[in-house]
Amino acid sequence: MTLTQRRAALEKARFYSILDTGYVAPDRLVAVAEQIVRGGVDLLQFRAKGWMRSEIVRVGQELREIIPAIDAATPGPLFILNDHPGLVEEIGADGVHVGQDDLSVDTAREQAGAEVLVGKSTHSLEQAIAAEREEPDYIGVGPLFATPTKPDYVPVGLELIGQVAAKVRVPQFCIGGVNEKTLPSVLAAGARRVVIVSDLLRSDDIRAYCARVRAELSSATD
Repeated sequence: MTLTQRRAALEKARFYSILDTGYVAPDRLVAVAEQIVRGGVDLLQFRAKGWMRSEIVRVGQELREIIPAIDAATPGPLFILNDHPGLVEEIGADGVHVGQDDLSVDTAREQAGAEVLVGKSTHSLEQAIAAEREEPDYIGVGPLFATPTKPDYVPVGLELIGQVAAKVRVPQFCIGGVNEKTLPSVLAAGARRVVIVSDLLRSDDIRAYCARVRAELSSATD
């Protein structure tokens, strides 16, 4: 799969989910990922903070097996690995996401490979502008609200959505406390791409949750 193909899929993407081991037990990761894939998300990130590299590779390869490639007959979501760009090729992921205080985009791309996507987290307008100069394929913008996923981060507020959109052209995914209740206000503030983590993973019916979010996103972008 080429970088061009991956970027084409990214351009159309609106709904980003994160399979976070802080919310999902190891023995349920594959089953939960299957439900997320069937729910029709556009990107699925595997985030395993504090795990040994060997375990990340093992589970990452299992996840890759159940996530259809974007050039398959039934394309699945882009598969993104959180951190560890050096493991991207071994796992077969479509890209890597790095934090604001992690590797530069150039270094991540060098380690991950020239044909994969690189995303970067940003938490302010200044960081978003600086990140764009590094030429990532997308950025995360947030956390918009207080979130248990990132308890140490100060919420940036909805105003940042419009500020970044006015100054930055790289695709932006709004993250942090985004859920079904907050989604309308996030979209009203100008967001067109969102990341949902804890609320989705805690849902009793992940496929139905995804369907409702996709419908909301679709109505906002029509």
